[in-house]
Amino acid sequence: MDDVAVTMDGNVITVKPRTEHKRAFAMWATTRTMIWNMVAGVSEGFTRNLEINGVGYRAAVEGRDLVLQLGYSHPVRYPIPDGVQVRCERPTAIEIKGYDKQRIGQMASEIRGWRPPEPFKGKGVKYAEETILRKEGKKK
Repeated sequence: MDDVAVTMDGNVITVKPRTEHKRAFAMWATTRTMIWNMVAGVSEGFTRNLEINGVGYRAAVEGRDLVLQLGYSHPVRYPIPDGVQVRCERPTAIEIKGYDKQRIGQMASEIRGWRPPEPFKGKGVKYAEETILRKEGKKK
C-alpha cells in the first residue's frame, strides 16, 4: 500500500492518496472503506440473515457447528469460525453476526452455496433481502 498515506491525529484517522495516479485513488478508496468497516464492525457489528425454503430443509446450531438438512443423504456440518455468532430462531432462518464484514459475507456465501435457490419453485438457501426471479414451468 505504497500509494496511500494513513495518519492518526487523536481520534481522527486520515487517509490520503500519495500520488495523482488512478491506482493511488483506487487504493485510497479501498483503504478508507476497510478502515470504516473495521470501526463500524467493532462499534455496531454486522449481520447477515439467510432463509431456507423447501420441504425438509432446516438448520440448527449444535455446539460450534451449524448443522444443515438440505435434501442430501447426510446433514451438512459447517464449523462456525471464531468471532462469529450464529443463531437459528426458527429452523428456516439463520442469523450470522460478527465484527468482520468479510468473514460474515464469506460464511453466508458458503452456506448459500450448498443449495442456492432454484428459479422454478424457489427451493434452497437465500439471503433474506434477496428476490428470486421465478420462471414459468413447462406448458402442456
